[in-house]
Amino acid sequence: MDVLTEAFLGQPLWMWLAFLTLVAMLLALDLGIFHRSAKAIGARESLVLSAFYMGLGLAFGGFVWWQLGARSGMEYMTGFVIEKSLAMDNIFVIATIFGYLAIPREYQHRVLFWGILGVIVLRAIMIGLGATIVAEYSWVLYLFACFLILTGIKMIWWADQETDISRNPLLLFLRRRLNVTETLHGNRFFVRQHDSATGKSKTYVTPLFLALVLIEVADVIFAVDSVPAIFAITTDAYIVYTSNIFAILGLRALYFALAAVIHRFAFLKQALAVLLVFIGSKIFIADALGWAKFPAELSLGITFAILAAGVLYSVWRTRSPERDRAAA
Repeated sequence: MDVLTEAFLGQPLWMWLAFLTLVAMLLALDLGIFHRSAKAIGARESLVLSAFYMGLGLAFGGFVWWQLGARSGMEYMTGFVIEKSLAMDNIFVIATIFGYLAIPREYQHRVLFWGILGVIVLRAIMIGLGATIVAEYSWVLYLFACFLILTGIKMIWWADQETDISRNPLLLFLRRRLNVTETLHGNRFFVRQHDSATGKSKTYVTPLFLALVLIEVADVIFAVDSVPAIFAITTDAYIVYTSNIFAILGLRALYFALAAVIHRFAFLKQALAVLLVFIGSKIFIADALGWAKFPAELSLGITFAILAAGVLYSVWRTRSPERDRAAA
């Protein structure tokens, strides 16, 4: 029992094991029971699942509050909201990838499941490295802050540009180097087919596998923004990782819930860009005002205000003209 109370990356080992056990159970239930067969996830089911994962993430925040105190609880909540919001950018890209590769809805869940499983591992590596670097060199936080500010400014500048998957260098590389089938083969990533040139059977990858690789790489790119963003909130590796993973676990359900109405959030990217600038500026604002740290409750309030403004403005700007005329 003494081993379970020993600190690992700043927190008792039992807290890490409890979190990882919960995540493993959720993934096992998801793939092994609820989605054993390929099927399209409807809007109602996706909304229920999204609400479930959202509630679970907030409930875990209550557990962090209870175990580690109010400040840690507020930092977790802020990180969870920020990561959940930044995950919206993933949804825009995921929808583009599925649309370009013509992946039917009944097979999208399988891609997202294995994609998120890879994210859990990749984020653990990135956050572990980040926590180690920050613990040794605290000035790295200022580099993270500058990076977030520059990234936010760049996002504002390029927010209206569309993602052209057909010119994606990774996709072009995969098509050149791998044997890719012309069509899907159910929910399979790999198939064996006869090669007429050699007369032998060869392994081919399907477009479903291409979608999986593109989504994994896209998340690594987004993690370059989101991981520094949460480290700007707190340097506690436990809070950083758990808020990241709980935000991502509900990404699949959120995607299916929002994919059909994603155009209604056209201006959310600008709000996320402003949010990144704010997060990056916090450390400099705190230093200028002589604060030891930017207040967690103020950070959470400003984060909610920025996101609410982005969502409301998007909904207003993309309202249906026909509905407006009918209302008038």
